Amino acid sequence: QVQVVESGGGSVQAGGSLRLSCTASGLTFDDYAMGWFRRAPGKEREGVSCISWRGDSTYYADSVKGRFTISRDNAKNTLYLQMNSLKPEDTAMYYCAGRLGWTYPPAPDEYNYWGQGTQVTVSS
Repeated sequence: QVQVVESGGGSVQAGGSLRLSCTASGLTFDDYAMGWFRRAPGKEREGVSCISWRGDSTYYADSVKGRFTISRDNAKNTLYLQMNSLKPEDTAMYYCAGRLGWTYPPAPDEYNYWGQGTQVTVSS
């Protein structure tokens, strides 16, 4: 049974930083491209960033480029999202997901396994 679990969310002031983690089990982690998505209240789910199975290709949405960094440690079956210079508009539930294959920007329908999400709240 595949399990995907996010952690690291919280409440911070604008300009602050958070590091999200996502651990996957029940699958061969390094076969999967991984992505971070977010959904803010009243908005569509947005693909924030994704990374290839080997970690040598990445994608960032324009809204986070230069502020967020995605990375992965295949030995630990873990995906990360370092979020710096956070803005109130980054407030959302953040989800980790995995898929076979590699395309970008990340399309939610192409991802097979999802976590339950971790809340990020940025106050001004």
